[in-house]
Amino acid sequence: MVVKILGTGCKRCTNLEEVVRNIVRENKIDAVVEKVTDIQEFVNYGILATPGLVINEKVVSFGAIPPNEKILEWLKQGN
Repeated sequence: MVVKILGTGCKRCTNLEEVVRNIVRENKIDAVVEKVTDIQEFVNYGILATPGLVINEKVVSFGAIPPNEKILEWLKQGN
C-alpha cells in the first residue's frame, strides 16, 4: 500500500505525516508513506486545501487532519 501526505510543509501537514507514520508503525501496517510537496501534484489529485491524504491513489481526506480512528480504518481497508 502506498500512502501519500500532500502538503507544503505547514504545521498541519507535518502533524498529519507524523500521525499516519505512527499509526502505520503501531498497527504493523504494510505501507510506504510518502511526503508530496509538489503543488502540481496537489492539483492533479484535485486537492484544494492541505493537508491531503491519499491511499493507493484515492484521495480520502484534504483540508483537515482526520481522527486517528478514521485514518486507521482507511488504512485497514487499503483504500
